[in-house]
Amino acid sequence: MKTYMNDIKENDSVESLFLVKEKSSGITKTGNTYLKLKLVDRSGEIEGRIWTSVENLAESFQKDDFVQVTGKAVSFQEHLQLNITHIDRKGEDEILFSDFFPMTEKNIDEMFQTLVEVSRQIKNPHLSQLLQLFWEDESFVKLFKIAPASKWLHHNYLGGLLEHTLSLAHLVLKNASHYSGLNLDLLLTGSILHDIGKVDELSYHRSLDYSDEGRLLGHILLGIERVEDKIRQLPDFPKDLSMLLRHFLLSHHGQYMWGSPKRPMTLEAVMLHFLDDMDAKITGVQQFIKREVPEGSRWSAYHRIFEQNFYVPPLLGQMELSDKIGENEPEEEG
Repeated sequence: MKTYMNDIKENDSVESLFLVKEKSSGITKTGNTYLKLKLVDRSGEIEGRIWTSVENLAESFQKDDFVQVTGKAVSFQEHLQLNITHIDRKGEDEILFSDFFPMTEKNIDEMFQTLVEVSRQIKNPHLSQLLQLFWEDESFVKLFKIAPASKWLHHNYLGGLLEHTLSLAHLVLKNASHYSGLNLDLLLTGSILHDIGKVDELSYHRSLDYSDEGRLLGHILLGIERVEDKIRQLPDFPKDLSMLLRHFLLSHHGQYMWGSPKRPMTLEAVMLHFLDDMDAKITGVQQFIKREVPEGSRWSAYHRIFEQNFYVPPLLGQMELSDKIGENEPEEEG
């Protein structure tokens, strides 16, 4: 039975799985060695101390390991601390990643299957074959299903990249028919592949951070490398089509100051940028409001990227109900 950090109270006996975020040793005033740990799960973190059998236990696990911990929660300097009596390393097959990292609330397998079905609407045989190569790549699909879409701004949870990609594909299908002159096959393919490099840019197996490749190269270049690798497996893939597809990846951020090597220069690239930007920002604001609106308040905390607070009005149904209640109240006399 998993016990989450935010449920632990002083004097609780704890036996549960955690992730070792930090590990270091110290010396007590009496000269004895102890281990200092920072343990985390999806709900928070707690300091841990190992006071006995230090040498034996220290060799049994390392930083970034998942561990089964037995101990007791105590108060130390007005903070909870876990005094650990036993600790065992656990393999990834013995844990649920959703216990340790935020995860999409939607069904990952269902989202992926829907995205595959959406891709089957593409009539251009070259683009259809290209996407099929990605869907047949089991190692890629495994990463694509669980990768986040960003470190913190939007869809920053396991399954977030898939959720964002499917959302963008649906936005393309809903909006493209409103305008003439758009190549829907190209636009839909671009929406599916635009953030493909994020499976390599982000590290999401022990903590959510950037990989070395992500820091040095970024998801745009990493995505182009993945797309070009698949196109090389299709010798008849048209050169012009490859160029237009790569332009999506290079331009989807829209502005140089936002990390785009190129600005959108085709009608499809312009639409992809604005729909992508909208989905990221709307979802990001929704996440922020959910996380940063104090109970009982209608205003969020300050959002440093948008440089503003957000107002959260009451639900329309509640407002209408309130109005009706007011109508039925007797007027005050005098």
